[in-house]
Amino acid sequence: MFLGHFGVGFGTKAAAPKTSLGTLLLAAQFIDLLWPTLLVIGLERVAISPGITRVTPLDFSHYPISHSLLAVFLWGAGFGVVYFLLRRYPRGAWACGLAVISHWVLDLLVHRPDLPLAPGLPVFAGLGLWNSLPATFILELGIFAVGVGLYVRTTTAVDRVGSIGLWSLVGFLLLIYFGNVFGEPPPNAVAIAWVGHAQWLLVVWGYWIDRHRMAGPAEYGASADVQS
Repeated sequence: MFLGHFGVGFGTKAAAPKTSLGTLLLAAQFIDLLWPTLLVIGLERVAISPGITRVTPLDFSHYPISHSLLAVFLWGAGFGVVYFLLRRYPRGAWACGLAVISHWVLDLLVHRPDLPLAPGLPVFAGLGLWNSLPATFILELGIFAVGVGLYVRTTTAVDRVGSIGLWSLVGFLLLIYFGNVFGEPPPNAVAIAWVGHAQWLLVVWGYWIDRHRMAGPAEYGASADVQS
């Protein structure tokens, strides 16, 4: 799941218009931004097994800190609390916390039964939608399209950067997604980890876009909201 998580980030803007797109993308992708660091320092593990699913060759053999259900609930709660303490925007805090948790829910749909319920608990979940390429495309592209649509309905570009920047990011995410699905498997786990860290640039891109868009006039009139 890649586009689906970004779709959640885009779409959550409708629930928390004062929260920056960058923060919402960070929340929706938080555990996948944490995971590469845990790979690099050896606390979590992944193997490359071409053919293990139709969509991805990655065998997520050990990732209880970033991707167990219990851990994700704690990460979500922590993210929401920190956001509230910094911004004092309850709706944004709830939206960010739930966006973090949504990551596990979407992963549950596509992963093999490899998602742990809690660190140290030998019980795993996963419905395995990655075994069907058409079903995966329908789910991910659908979530992404709805999320981007909600973001576009909720915000208005205040200049050309706000429009070009948004659609450039949308196109770039689609390019990455199809490149991952149809491209060659990564050479090793270290390469996966370092490429995973590059997703931080996508979060920064989200902050940049939101500085050039404002909340829609139906809710906030003609003046731009301060977004954080």
